[in-house]
Amino acid sequence: MANALRIGLAGLGTVGTGVIQLIEENSALIARRAGRPIIITAVTARDRTKDRGVDLTPYRWVDDMGELATAADVDVVVELVGGSDGPALTLARETIGAGRALVTANKAMIAHHGAELGALADAKGAPLKFEAAVAGGIPVIQGLRDGAAANRIDRVYGILNGTCNFILSAMERDGRDFTDVLADAQAKGFAEADPSFDIDGVDAAHKLSILASLSFGAEIDFAGVDIRGIRKIIAADIAQAQALGYRIRLIGLAEVDGENGGASLFQRVQPCLVPLDHPLANVTGATNAVVAEGNFSGRLLFQGAGAGDRPTASAVVADLVDIARKETGPAFSIPTTELEKLPRATAAHRINKTYLRMLVADRPGVLAEIAAAMRDAGLSIESLIQREVADGSALIAMVTHEAREQAVSDTLAALAGSDSLQGEPMVMHILAN
Repeated sequence: MANALRIGLAGLGTVGTGVIQLIEENSALIARRAGRPIIITAVTARDRTKDRGVDLTPYRWVDDMGELATAADVDVVVELVGGSDGPALTLARETIGAGRALVTANKAMIAHHGAELGALADAKGAPLKFEAAVAGGIPVIQGLRDGAAANRIDRVYGILNGTCNFILSAMERDGRDFTDVLADAQAKGFAEADPSFDIDGVDAAHKLSILASLSFGAEIDFAGVDIRGIRKIIAADIAQAQALGYRIRLIGLAEVDGENGGASLFQRVQPCLVPLDHPLANVTGATNAVVAEGNFSGRLLFQGAGAGDRPTASAVVADLVDIARKETGPAFSIPTTELEKLPRATAAHRINKTYLRMLVADRPGVLAEIAAAMRDAGLSIESLIQREVADGSALIAMVTHEAREQAVSDTLAALAGSDSLQGEPMVMHILAN
C-alpha cells in the first residue's frame, strides 16, 4: 500500500475531535477506500491543557499553527479553527502558498475569501477542499461539482441552517412564539448563546454564496445576498400558514436571471411559505436539505444532518480520501480565472405569490384601505384570514395572486404611515414548486 497521507489538524473543537475519532475508529476501512492510510501526525489548538475526551498523546502538539503549513511530517492541513479572517485565513494562505492541500469546514472564510484562495490553489496546484463548509455531512459540494457536472443548473435552493429549522419546526409543533422556542433551543444546545449568525440568516447566506458559485460557475458574491432572518416570525404566522396550506422555512435561493437580455445573479435568504406537497415542507428539526435543478438531471434533493461533530467530521474525512486518491480538480469545479463575474439581479421584477400579515386597528374601513392600496399597485388577494387578537386590534393574513415583487413594495409604501397599521407588516414569498 502507498505511503500514508499525513494530516496536520488545526482546531480541536467538536468537529476536530470528531475527525480524530473517525480516523481512529474507521482507519482500516478508510485506508482500503483511499488506497493508502490516512493518519494524523500533528495537532494544534488554543488550549493545550483542555480535556477534549480524546487521547492526543499519539500526535505531535504544535503551539504555533502556522508551523503546520510547512511541517515536514504534514501533507494536508485541516483547518477547523473557524472565522472568516484572522488565524484561519492566515493558515489557509500559508498552507496553499506552500503548495500543500487544505481541507476546511470554514464556510465564512470560503464565502469571503474563496476566490482568492481558489486562485492561489490553482496557481500552486494545491487541492482546496471544503465539503464540510456547506450542509455538514451532506455531500452536496461533490454532488454539484462532480455528480451534476454535465448539467446546466438553473436554480439551487434549500434549508441551509439547522438552528432556524429546529426553531421553526418547534414553533409548528408546540404553537409557541419565536422567543420562547429560541430560549429552549439555547438551553438544549441547539442554538448558540449569541444566535445572531443563525437566526438572522448570515450562516445560510455564507453557504448559499458557495453553492451559487459552484452551480453557476460564478464568482462568489456573499455581499450580494439579500438576507432576512426569522426573528419577526410569530406563532400566528405559523398557524395562518398551516391554515392556508403551507409551512414556513428559512430558504436560501440562488438562480441566474436573464432579465433584459443579460445574465445576472439573484441570491436571497428569507423565510418563505413552502407548499405542503414540496419536499422541503417535510424537512424538520435540525436537518438541512438542498435542491438543485439541472436541465437534464431534473430536480436533485440532498438531505441530511447539516451540522454536528460526526456528520461534519465525515465530510472532512471524505475530502481527505479524495486527496489521497488524487481526485481533486479546481476548488469551484472550473478554474478560478474562468468564473464569471455576474452583476447582481434585483427582486423588483420577480413574480411570486406573497404572504402578507398585518396587525391592524379593528374598525370599519381598514380592509377597504388595504384593498385600495393593493388595487392601485396591481396586487390581488387569493386567500385571506382575519381574526381579532386583542381589544381594538385584528390580525389580517393573506396570500396574493402571482405578481411582481414591486407591486408588494408599492402596496406597503402606500400604507406606510397609516394609523390603521399597528406595527410593521410581515412579508414572506411563496416558494414555487
